[in-house]
Amino acid sequence: MKQSRLMSLVEAITNVIVGYGVAVVTQILIFPIFGLQTTLGQNLVMGGIFTIVSVFRSFCLRRLFEALRVAGQRR
Repeated sequence: MKQSRLMSLVEAITNVIVGYGVAVVTQILIFPIFGLQTTLGQNLVMGGIFTIVSVFRSFCLRRLFEALRVAGQRR
């Protein structure tokens, strides 16, 4: 079954929301090990920037794989 672009975006956003929480918690736990001191606000902003990049990346990859799937069916 074909996945619509909208559902591709919904899937990517859902995946990234969960990833955002994991990333922020990971930053809070790991940064001090490497001597990096950041505030909660800084962690949230960094997580937000990474989230925007991740949504774009996930959406583009999903569309690429969908295009490859469709092209493979034409053979």
